[in-house]
Amino acid sequence: MRLQRSPLLAAVLGLITCICVFHTTAAIDIPLEVLSHINIEQLPTITAQSPSSLIAFPFDESFPMTCEAKGNPEPEFRWTKNGQEFDPSLDPRLMKEENSGTFVIPNNGNLTEYQGTYRCYASNKLGTAISKEIEFIVPHVPKFPKETLDPVVVEEGQPFTLKCNPPKGIPPLQIYWMTINLQHIEQDERVSMGLNGDLYFSHAVEKDSGRDYCCFAAFPRIRTIVQKTAMSVIVQTKKSDMSPESANAILERKPSLLTPSTATSETQLVKGEDLKLECIAEGFPTPQVEWVKMGHQLPTKAKVENHGKLLIVPRVEQEDSGKYMCKAKNGLGEAVHYFTLKIEEPPEWVIEPESQLSMIGSEVLIKCSASGTPQPTITWRVNGELLQGAPAANRKVFDDTIALRNAKASDSAVYQCEASNKHGTLLSNANIMIMNLSPIILTKEGEDYSAVEGKGVMMHCNVFSSPPSTITWSKDDSSDSVEGPRLTIHENGSLEIYSVEKGDTGQYTCLAKNTEGSSAIDAMLYVKDPTRIVVAQEDLQILIGTTAQLSCLAEYDKSFSNDFELLWEKDDMKIALNNTENSRYFVEDGILQIINVSHRDQGVYTCVARTPVDRDTASALLMVLDVPDAPEPLLLSEHKSKSVKLKWIPGDDHNSSTTEFIIEYEESQWEPGNWKELLRVPGNHNSAVLKLHGHVDYRFRVSGLNAVGRSLPSKPTERYKTPPAAPDKNPENIKIEGHLPHEMDINWEPLLPIEHNGPGLEYKVSYRRQDVEEDWKEHLVKRHSFVVKNTPTFVPYDIKIQARNHQGWGPEPKIVTGYSGEDSFFWTCPQEVSSVPSAAPENVAVEVNSSVVKVSWTRVHKDKLHGHLGGYRINWWRLRSLAASKKSHEDKHTLTLPGDQNHATVPGLTPFSEYSLIVMTFNGRGNGPGSNQLNFKTPEGVPEKNPVFRVTDVQKHTVSLVWAPPLEPNGILTGYLLEYQLINDTEEMGPLQTVDISNPDTTKWKLRDLEPVSKYKFYLRSCTTVGCGPVVSEECTTTLETTSTLTSTLGLSKSASPSPPSTPKSPVTKPTRSTIVPALSNFSSAVSDSFANISWISGGENTEFFIAYMNNREGLWKISEALNTSKTFHIIDGLDPGTEYTVRLIPNSWVDNSSIFEDVITTEFTGLASIHGGISTQGWFIGLMCAIALLTLILLIACFVNRNKGGKYSVKEKEDLHPDVESQGMNDDTFCEYSDNDEKPLKGSQHSLSREIKAGDSGDSLVDYGDEDVQFNEDGSFIGEYAGRKEKRVSAEIKATIQTPA
Repeated sequence: MRLQRSPLLAAVLGLITCICVFHTTAAIDIPLEVLSHINIEQLPTITAQSPSSLIAFPFDESFPMTCEAKGNPEPEFRWTKNGQEFDPSLDPRLMKEENSGTFVIPNNGNLTEYQGTYRCYASNKLGTAISKEIEFIVPHVPKFPKETLDPVVVEEGQPFTLKCNPPKGIPPLQIYWMTINLQHIEQDERVSMGLNGDLYFSHAVEKDSGRDYCCFAAFPRIRTIVQKTAMSVIVQTKKSDMSPESANAILERKPSLLTPSTATSETQLVKGEDLKLECIAEGFPTPQVEWVKMGHQLPTKAKVENHGKLLIVPRVEQEDSGKYMCKAKNGLGEAVHYFTLKIEEPPEWVIEPESQLSMIGSEVLIKCSASGTPQPTITWRVNGELLQGAPAANRKVFDDTIALRNAKASDSAVYQCEASNKHGTLLSNANIMIMNLSPIILTKEGEDYSAVEGKGVMMHCNVFSSPPSTITWSKDDSSDSVEGPRLTIHENGSLEIYSVEKGDTGQYTCLAKNTEGSSAIDAMLYVKDPTRIVVAQEDLQILIGTTAQLSCLAEYDKSFSNDFELLWEKDDMKIALNNTENSRYFVEDGILQIINVSHRDQGVYTCVARTPVDRDTASALLMVLDVPDAPEPLLLSEHKSKSVKLKWIPGDDHNSSTTEFIIEYEESQWEPGNWKELLRVPGNHNSAVLKLHGHVDYRFRVSGLNAVGRSLPSKPTERYKTPPAAPDKNPENIKIEGHLPHEMDINWEPLLPIEHNGPGLEYKVSYRRQDVEEDWKEHLVKRHSFVVKNTPTFVPYDIKIQARNHQGWGPEPKIVTGYSGEDSFFWTCPQEVSSVPSAAPENVAVEVNSSVVKVSWTRVHKDKLHGHLGGYRINWWRLRSLAASKKSHEDKHTLTLPGDQNHATVPGLTPFSEYSLIVMTFNGRGNGPGSNQLNFKTPEGVPEKNPVFRVTDVQKHTVSLVWAPPLEPNGILTGYLLEYQLINDTEEMGPLQTVDISNPDTTKWKLRDLEPVSKYKFYLRSCTTVGCGPVVSEECTTTLETTSTLTSTLGLSKSASPSPPSTPKSPVTKPTRSTIVPALSNFSSAVSDSFANISWISGGENTEFFIAYMNNREGLWKISEALNTSKTFHIIDGLDPGTEYTVRLIPNSWVDNSSIFEDVITTEFTGLASIHGGISTQGWFIGLMCAIALLTLILLIACFVNRNKGGKYSVKEKEDLHPDVESQGMNDDTFCEYSDNDEKPLKGSQHSLSREIKAGDSGDSLVDYGDEDVQFNEDGSFIGEYAGRKEKRVSAEIKATIQTPA
């Protein structure tokens, strides 16, 4: 795309370009690229020089006096020392470098002769540049003078000062006062050292006497410490002839200042230095010193040291100047001193002269000004000489400016501006070049630039010229300058394009013009697709020890295929990938895998996708989850007899908040080393008050719990032993049982050893009858059981148990109620049973609501319960479907209701059915008699899902459908609702078409006028007057052409057994060969443990077919020999017991998708033998039955004899309000049972002839089913006929329990 430039914009850009280029020439430094094009003369410029002070430390090998400069022609160097010419080459000891002004002073002799102030001059024919002054300092070794010092004699209480007078040397200076043994002189408010190094005593005391006061002066820069001659101090005490009261008294006096000695002083500092003001006073008592800034507060950065005697203000500024006052005072008076602080400044540039490149004939202005306190003096030089020594006709000086009018090439020179005051000197060299030069473009020709779409790019065009050049940019050989809101030409000639577009790709030309000529270069711009991370990892929480995966997927320009990098960083540090076996970091396809994550892997992970021109990043926080660290440390406090407070500091929760703290204890007496849980507290707590038992030696530990798991336990606390105390609690779980009619057994759960609270534990058992007024009877026992003798039969008692030990009694116990033993017989016969309830619930009524019935009844009177009421049971069973003509006998259902209730709701009934129901009660011995049988009917509902719905014939415009009626119509079928719709390639549904089939006997339908080669979906629902049932669906695709097909005459009836949902079925499809599908119906199957009988009804045609069957565990099909439709059944034998098989009737001798009938059957387990024609016809079985009858007669006689003798009989062992009657109860179909314990076996009883039967099944009897119509085989076995279900052989089983001798 070529940009059009407006004249106004071009003028503005040209003006900006001129100004920018002129500005760039202000700092003159002709690049080497220019010098490589043309030989341009250049003024000398100092490039390196030594610091203003060069100290000759004795441990340095040499001292370089540096002076480097550049220019064209090459500069020549000369030196001055102390203002006089100095030629280093004349001194053979100095080392001179080639093409350099630098010389080196070796440290191999007397350096004092080289001490002085040096300056370097670098000159060529255009001018001279000069360096700053360099002072070479040769420090002497500082020494204290050798002197003999008289002792300092002072009276006790008088002030005195020890002078140090340190020698001069290279700062900094550090002074110490010590003894000859290098012990520091102790300093305090009375004794302190001043800034000058003197040691001041505000008043003398006797202990100040000594002969080894030494002043040490340290000069760290020259690594030297010197010592002054030791001084002696003699403190004269009061005369002994004074009175004892005044002998040791020091005369008090008001303060006076030892330093400063005058009333006022003035201090001058350079800005940035530290202010140090001191006031050291004498007096007795020792004066205290305060500091004030007059009229202001002390600066916030001020600090007081040396026991209040030294005020320091670091790095002073102008606002710190002013008047300060120190005040020394004691109880007798005060002394003050005023300091006036003035802040001065070394020179600072306000306008530093700059080098300039100007064209011939122009006017050149050189400005130079500086600030400072006092005001700096400005000195001008040209080529190192004062202006007065190098006059020029076209040069004028105006205050801080030098003006050159109508400048010529010969006016090129180096001008020096020097600003000085007493605090320092500034020197600046300004190269003034006067010349004309055509544009020289320093940027390389033919540069290639790559930019990312949407980002910016900068294309360079660095130009050197005089006068300044006008720079323009054009594109693709166009003469027009590029322009637009997205383009900018900068001061240095570079073209910047913002928000690059694909159309910006192309060749660009930079053209530079001035009065001396022009120059141009070309550059190529390529616009690339941006690099973007399209799949970024979100923040991740990972369990410690597992593998973390962080994903990153990026898009980038294809041209960077070899230059693209995908890197990973952790916490802004690049992850070093090491593919060795020990490495835990792996990257594959942009996924970073961290093996065996540890805590140090937690952090911010950044995916960096980069190309040579751009990059994109995405970060995610990886948080490592772990169990908490163990709490530490544990502390016990608030020790009491029954409690203690435990505190802890929670450990790191490792990014999963601690939800609980678990406190455990261990005691040393009963179970030492066994830790048990004592208490749990919320995770936001860090302390708990622990309730303790008496007479226990405890220690505790704590562990934390979070969502990851439980921490390691903390270190245990120290042991804490509680004193003995009376018991805190009484026994619990008291059980009162009547094993014999005239006894009552009382048992309880004993206190744990830790609950004894002290030695000597025993229990007081108290009891009394409820039905008579009598006092409590009490017994003390040490065991946890007690038997009350000679009790009436089944009467209530109040019972309580209280614990005590040597310390006293436990709390007042709760009273519980128990019953003495019930009546019972050793053997009981049906007509004499007295332990089960003897009455049935009355007034049984039902309220039917859809498939739920509410049952109510009148409760049985407690006199008829003969024991504790266990609850009520409701038995119900389905008699028949109201849609069928004959009755069926289905499984009995039971609902057990514990406790005293008079109503219940029975759910899950089948609609449109007749049911029968009875209600009975039960106690600890078993079920009572059932209520009168109540029949009721459920209302009509919607049908079940159709078990079979298949596509049988698919043509170009027609589809045939067949189905089977629902197994449970739940009412009178009124018809079917058939719907279908077209499905396109994207699985979008077309409009729904409906066919209302009003004939309930219809089981097939043909749909016409369908689209060829189109996919359809079909829906079928069965309907009653209540509504339509659940939907069943099928799909198929119509064909391209109509084909002739033999239509199946398969008839599906209610007896056809549909496949379970978990077993895939093959639909009836068009045969793959020319086969005739036999017409069969009413399929059924009967299964035993090793064979299956498959039966059917033939349609009359004489056709062959086959039966295929497969063990579903093995998946291998087996096919029978050819069968004929003249037969009505086929037996498959050799099957495995307890195994699931799939059976198919197929028209061919191979297994494909063509099936007539399919079913899933399961064989029975071995051991379920039918009595039909079995053991019932064997002689040995008949003999056995006779023997059992004879034995039963003998036992009955024994029963009556023992009863007449009045013997004692055991009663039921347990009385439970919620008994498991199904496993131990006595049912009303039982002849005689052993009543001591239902779980005990009968001596000498035989094992089961078949297999054990669940106790719950033994409750079925004809009485449970009422007057229902039943059928029996010739041998008396029961046959249940279930309408609408497959026929099964029913095996009669002999009820027996495996018995062992007692």
